[in-house]
Amino acid sequence: MLNVRTEHHGDLLILLPEGRLDTATAPAFDQSVQTHTNAGTRLLIDLTQVHYVSSAGLRVFLMTAKKLQKSGGSLVICGMSPAVREVFDIAGFSRMLRIEADQTAGIAALQ
Repeated sequence: MLNVRTEHHGDLLILLPEGRLDTATAPAFDQSVQTHTNAGTRLLIDLTQVHYVSSAGLRVFLMTAKKLQKSGGSLVICGMSPAVREVFDIAGFSRMLRIEADQTAGIAALQ
């Protein structure tokens, strides 16, 4: 199961998923992301409470980044555990997506 909390920092949206992001939970996570994003949305996804990301989860990040880029928005991901970061690195996503160490750095990157 994956729970997703939302917070706002000014006009910046912060999503805080908790749990595993895998084949079973990726569709619900994608729906949650799509529900909260519009054209021009500046989105920070904090993965501090996510301990596993599968290829299905990676796809959500890639599709979200592409959608936001086309609409003038932006995506930053932060708070990855070493295991989650390794998945992003192996898949080559660390070179395609903006990744910051924590929420403070992520918020600064979106300013």
